Amino acid sequence: EVRLVESGGGLVQAGGSLRLSCAASGFTFDDYAIGWFRQAPGKEREGVSCIRGSEGSTYYADSVKGRFTISRDNAKNTVYLQMNSLKPEDTAVYYCAASGGSNCHRSLYEYDYWGQGTQVTVSS
Repeated sequence: EVRLVESGGGLVQAGGSLRLSCAASGFTFDDYAIGWFRQAPGKEREGVSCIRGSEGSTYYADSVKGRFTISRDNAKNTVYLQMNSLKPEDTAVYYCAASGGSNCHRSLYEYDYWGQGTQVTVSS
């Protein structure tokens, strides 16, 4: 059974930090790119960051560049999203997703598996 389980969300003040985790199981983790997406109320789901499979190249949305850092530990089948200098506009449900072929994609439709999401709320 394929599973992606996010954790680490919560309530934080503006300027604070959170680290999200995405624990994967049920597929060959190294062969998949892992992306982080977020969805705020009334808005479409948007890509935040992505990390390729074994090669590990990373990509970020302009809105989070310099503040968020994505990393992966293939030995633990886990991807992390370190979020610093958080802003109220970062408030959303954050999802991780896995894309086969090891490449990152902008489109969420290119991702095969999704987690259930974790809420991040940034207060002003």
